[in-house]
Formats: sequence, structure tokens, C-alpha cells
Amino acid sequence: ERQGDIAILKTMGASSQTIMLAFIAQGLVNGVVGSLLGALCGVYLALNLTDIISSIEQLLGITFLSGDVYFINYLPSVLHLSDVYATVITALIMSLLATLYPAWRATKIEPAQVLGQQ
Repeated sequence: ERQGDIAILKTMGASSQTIMLAFIAQGLVNGVVGSLLGALCGVYLALNLTDIISSIEQLLGITFLSGDVYFINYLPSVLHLSDVYATVITALIMSLLATLYPAWRATKIEPAQVLGQQ
């Protein structure tokens, strides 16, 4: 999608390494923001699951886990920080890996071909 922009950057003197680092930096910023927001939302939901479910039950007027039918009438939730850390680290590694191929492809763009097509 950004072939024209990359071609202009190369024409202006940007090296392939600069372009690759720009792609990787942007991908890592997106990965960090997404991972941290996801971790915060997940931790909040895990810590407040019972209250959230009871609020939804009251709002909709139904009971998801009736104490008459099941042995429990709430959803148990246990938060393990090691799981949160492992998930965030895995998401960060995956976001880094997901940026490498597009970054490498961006360095292979030939400015003359791209700019000649537009």
C-alpha cells in the first residue's frame, strides 16, 4: 500500500536499513500498545468477573448459573501473574516477527518502477 511513499523516501536518500527500522519501530509500538491494553483489560476482567456477570444478569433479567441447578452460582476466576507475563511477552514477540517480512519487502522496492507506474 505504501510503495509510493517508500519509493519517495528512497529517492530522497533513505537507506534500506532506515526504512526497515521504521517499519519495525512502528510495528513494535503497535504491539506494545496492543499488548498492554489487552493485558490491562484482561486483568480487570479476571479480577471483576463475578461482579460483571452479576451486573449482566441483573440487566438482562436472567440467571446464567442458577444455584438450584449447579453447585456454584458464580464464575470463579484466578489470576496468575505468570500467565499475564507469558501472554504479553508472546504477543510482543509475535508483533516483532509480524513486522519483519513487510519491513524486508519494503527495502526491496525499486523507486524507478514504482514512481513510473503512478
